[in-house]
Amino acid sequence: MTTNTELETRRAAALARGVGVQTQNFAVSAENATVTDADGNELIDFAAGIAVVNTGHRHPKVIEAVKAQLDAFTHTCHQVLPYEPYVRLAERLNEKTPGDFAKKSIFVTTGAESVENAIKIARAYTGRNAVIAFGGAFHGRTFMTMTLTGKVAPYKAGFGQMMPDIYHVPFPNALHDVSTDDSFAAMESLFKTDLDPSRLAAVIFEPVQGEGGFNPAPHDFVKRLRAFCDEHGIVMIADEVQTGFARTGTLFAMHAYGVAADITTMAKGLGGGLPIAAVTGKAEVMDAANPGGLGGTYGGNPLGVAAGNAVLDVIEEEDLCSRANELGSRLKQRLEAIRATMPEIAEIRGPGFMVAIELMSDGKPDAALTQRIRVEALNRGLLLLTCGVYGNVIRFLAPITIPDEQMAKALDILEEAMAAAKEA
Repeated sequence: MTTNTELETRRAAALARGVGVQTQNFAVSAENATVTDADGNELIDFAAGIAVVNTGHRHPKVIEAVKAQLDAFTHTCHQVLPYEPYVRLAERLNEKTPGDFAKKSIFVTTGAESVENAIKIARAYTGRNAVIAFGGAFHGRTFMTMTLTGKVAPYKAGFGQMMPDIYHVPFPNALHDVSTDDSFAAMESLFKTDLDPSRLAAVIFEPVQGEGGFNPAPHDFVKRLRAFCDEHGIVMIADEVQTGFARTGTLFAMHAYGVAADITTMAKGLGGGLPIAAVTGKAEVMDAANPGGLGGTYGGNPLGVAAGNAVLDVIEEEDLCSRANELGSRLKQRLEAIRATMPEIAEIRGPGFMVAIELMSDGKPDAALTQRIRVEALNRGLLLLTCGVYGNVIRFLAPITIPDEQMAKALDILEEAMAAAKEA
């Protein structure tokens, strides 16, 4: 069998440098929270494909649904020949997304596409152009979505002029001394110097910033944002691409805030490993675009739709929202115990099983320590991801279906890796 080293040599020669890769472990099989690489190493997966396989790798119910659809048909293009499972999944998302109002949905293929379409819909509905996003945000790598993303390197560097009429203000972050008041003061300053609020089509935010460091939006921030959007007739967009589908302990993170966005974008966890994304929102907002203005050849592919319906069944049948809260609580307790001997853990945060730690030394972000922990954990068989504006955050994204014994083993490895990284 080809080894990891041999495959890495081939990868470096064949793939563009811009496709960054965090490890040289080439996956050959996966089951629930375990991935086996080309050298036969078993890794406990605390990445889940970046919050994609919340229901675990190859969940039997998802595999069964996809196989059944594979035996029926794999593609017609819904705009040419529609099919019932697409309609059923839309009905279910319309019911399950936050908000006590009539909703409609569309399906696309990626999270970036869902955000692109949300902006299109907001502009069509309001007849306005400008959009506010936040520092530290990640919304994708297309031109519109990387413009919305609040981080230059590596997402914007070298790609020339960004899209016009996109503005950024700071996102609340108590650890870095940015309050809700600071965010709204920055917005008011923007309205005095650069932007008339009457030109604003939408405000887009992540209820918990993903790449930005797993920073949860404060409750007062979300409620003030909702009131601001209502006052000025602005579409409020919640980007739930990473937070959706039980990860935060509720089906969508916005369920915890007591207010609803006008539009919700989603992807990742919806397909349980297959590519599918959606935009769900107020019916009158979603209907603003003319027929043909939305869609795509592969949007709502039958295999992805089948997986999406199965994922919603699994979340409900296995009560994965409760499971996420249970696992997150267990993880935080262990991290607090480690913190007693590792003061470099400046903060432990995140709702449900969307948990992260931020590492600082002498009051400054410590990206080097963060990377050492990731490498030490990988060498011991635990796959971790880093994130954050300063590269000093470790995020924990194991499948919500991870068995208790494997979770316990992972936490032991994590503690060993952190001790070793600190010694180094």
